Amino acid sequence: MKYRDLGSTGLSVSEIGMGCEGFNEENGKRTKALIDLAHENGVNYIDLYSSSPVIRSSLGDALEGRRRDFILQAHLCTIWRNGQYKATRKLPEVEEGFNDLLARLRTTYIDVGMIHYVDSPEEWEKIERGGVLDYAKKLKAEGKIGHIGVSSHNPLAALRAVESGAVEVLMFSVNPCYDLLPASEDCEELWREENYASALTNMDPDRERLYETCARLGVGITVMKAFGGGDLLSADSPAGKALTPAQCIAYALDRPAVATVLAGAHSVQELQQCIDYEGTMSEERDYAAAFKTFPRISWVGRCMYCGHCAPCPKGIDVAAVMKFLNLARAQKSLPETVREHYAALSSKAGDCIACGGCETRCPFGVAIVENMKDAVKLFGN
Repeated sequence: MKYRDLGSTGLSVSEIGMGCEGFNEENGKRTKALIDLAHENGVNYIDLYSSSPVIRSSLGDALEGRRRDFILQAHLCTIWRNGQYKATRKLPEVEEGFNDLLARLRTTYIDVGMIHYVDSPEEWEKIERGGVLDYAKKLKAEGKIGHIGVSSHNPLAALRAVESGAVEVLMFSVNPCYDLLPASEDCEELWREENYASALTNMDPDRERLYETCARLGVGITVMKAFGGGDLLSADSPAGKALTPAQCIAYALDRPAVATVLAGAHSVQELQQCIDYEGTMSEERDYAAAFKTFPRISWVGRCMYCGHCAPCPKGIDVAAVMKFLNLARAQKSLPETVREHYAALSSKAGDCIACGGCETRCPFGVAIVENMKDAVKLFGN
């Protein structure tokens, strides 16, 4: 298992994480087997969005004696009413839900307290002004949560939260179909078939700006919906062709600021399939080649950081240079952190001899040589 820094939190998290979808199977009976498999394979990050007493209690049982081996991302603002989940912003209910969470998990703290389901800028304003954010800050001050996070499907809402400076972790839906769609306050738009009926080209600029802003500010992204709820693995996917789990995971992990992909596995077999990503060859992870065959989706002139441009005869990590260049372009300035990361590269854009070999290999027709020249102008070497 490989590990990544979760933004600036100081936490090191497994590239493959766990969602909680499987914890409710057979009334919670599969939870221990899923946690056992995760533990054996170095998966150390778990997301728990559900307020179901069965899920919370079964996870608490499974974590007994090994709580500190896992980094737990659990959601505020979710409660259980009349046998079903309910999202709430009412502070007494939020507090009730959090106390129930700690009790059922038999723990005294949550590593990442995730403010649940913020899908409009107006909703974030309610969080800021209505006391929920203050409550999260209070929990952090008391040591009951380690870091404050937000979950969202809307890049504009997520940007508002991230740019507030209060959020350290963002849980966001990341995959090559959703990334093409403009922001919406209705997450159902992400999987509505008619939205993919006509040809779509290139990543939505708000989503691109979100990823790059998170990287600049040190906000770690934990990925949900990497497989689009399974839709992307089907021949009837929005792209018009099936992707593999390895391709979906690789795509998500290549986005700026992404630390872990949460596998919503319903069974041990599904979780093992995601864990097996770590042993796959580069050819199996190659989403770029698959993208070229999509009948309804295309990426033109946009660096996807896929690495097809390699190898460079001068040893330049072209994908890394492009990522730092795009981060600076998005901010229309040169942030210190971007400058320092660029400076740490062993070979710089100034080493480019304009041979053009990278451009012949790029699946997306990126003008790499011109971008290297722009990088030299921006970074000075």
